[in-house]
Amino acid sequence: MNKAQIFDFFSRLAEANPAPQTELEYGNDYQLLVAVVLSAQATDVGVNKATRALFREVTTPQQMVDLGEDGLKQHIKTIGLFNAKAKNVIALSEILVRDFGGQVPQDRDTLTTLPGVGRKTANVVVNTAFGQEAFAVDTHIFRVGNRTGLAPGKTVLAVEQKLDKRVPAPFRRDAHHWLILHGRYVCKARRPECWRCIVADLCRYKPKTPPPKGAVPSTLPAA
Repeated sequence: MNKAQIFDFFSRLAEANPAPQTELEYGNDYQLLVAVVLSAQATDVGVNKATRALFREVTTPQQMVDLGEDGLKQHIKTIGLFNAKAKNVIALSEILVRDFGGQVPQDRDTLTTLPGVGRKTANVVVNTAFGQEAFAVDTHIFRVGNRTGLAPGKTVLAVEQKLDKRVPAPFRRDAHHWLILHGRYVCKARRPECWRCIVADLCRYKPKTPPPKGAVPSTLPAA
């Protein structure tokens, strides 16, 4: 895609969803951090089911430390890799209490020093909690970036760097939310729903998936 096409791409996504949000449920920055750590190799729906009761009980790192690893496991045992995740959440909570006054750091590099917090998790937190321009590349964004031609790259970091270079200013803060939602609900892994995609004419993916019988395709701008 060229610059004009990229601007048009995000303009349409923004018009369709002016205020995109993460689908993870949380009440404060700390709960967001925990939810994102738990979401690795898990669905947002599954994480939300596990954390609703947990987050009624735990709102601070100290409360999580007080709950303890075994107590946390009881809440999150339906989530994949829950043993390792419980260990990491307790460990990062102890560090937040000890070194950061119970506050979540606003710096990505500092966040990645916490147990269980990789670059993608840190990018989600600084973007969603603190409004920073960051591109958290998950499997959805990696797929959309490559499939559409928006930000092709062989690695997650390559796609992130391409997005950072190519996404124009008006859309930088919310870009990763739009791309995740587009990948999750329209540009799906096994069968992209091109027939109802509002940016299909800008996308290099071919052949476009035809609509199922009886479906009404989206009305796309003239090419």
